[in-house]
This record gives sequence, C-alpha cells and structure tokens, in this order.
Amino acid sequence: MAIAVEELEALVGKAFPGGQYTIEPYRHWLMQDAVGGPATREGTASPMEAYYGALAGMGLSVDELFALVGATADDGPMFGEAGIDVRRPLRIGETYRVSGGITGVVRKEGRKAGVFDIVTFRLELVGEDGELAAVSTNSFIFPRRD
Repeated sequence: MAIAVEELEALVGKAFPGGQYTIEPYRHWLMQDAVGGPATREGTASPMEAYYGALAGMGLSVDELFALVGATADDGPMFGEAGIDVRRPLRIGETYRVSGGITGVVRKEGRKAGVFDIVTFRLELVGEDGELAAVSTNSFIFPRRD
C-alpha cells in the first residue's frame, strides 16, 4: 500500500488551494458542439460547466490530487461518483471562485478487487455576485496493490 489508512484519513478536511474558472464563450461553444447541445456563446451555460469549472479551478492538477493520496495514474485509479448541484444558472463569460477539499476517505477490501480507497471531495463555485452558484462532489477509487 502506498499510504497508511491513518495518513489517508488525516486528509479529511484538507482544503485544496482553489482558484477561479471563467466560462469562456469559445470553450462553451466547443463543448456544446461536441455533445450535440445548442452551441451558444452567450447566456445561460450548460450545467456541465459546474463540473468542468470545479476541476479546472480546484488549484491542483489531477496528478497532484493523486499524489496527495499516495497514488499515480499508473496505479489505475478509477472515477467513482459525481454529483452536480446547480444552485443558480451559470452564465457564459462569468468568472467563478472555486474552493473545496477532501470530505471523505474509505478503505475497503473486495474479494476480487483487493484493497482500495475511495476518496471523496467537494468543490463550490461562487459567482461574481458572491452567491453560491454550484457544488460539484466527486470521488476517485484508488487500487492499493502491494
């Protein structure tokens, strides 16, 4: 195991550096075009921007997040669950402040999968008006091979 469960559990409550994310009109257009949605450059943004904005603005790369929990991409981490709670419409062109951190850690052992950790984190997007616009909750599953 790359990291002791006690060390991993101590990360619960750890805040990420955070940052900001702007829903750029050209990126929103490209994303919508790729998924077959209305390719718009102004107005209300797709709720998926909450997910993209949260990850892009958390202040860590995915590799850095993996390293924080004692893993690398070569270990075979898997995406776990995702939840998006949009509290108010997101706007194309608006900049959101992103903050959050690790909210849970669970170590499990499966008969076939062996030992693995589930790490959950929550990220909030606050709009230019100071209001909470969206919450993105995600988890990754980290296999722990000897």
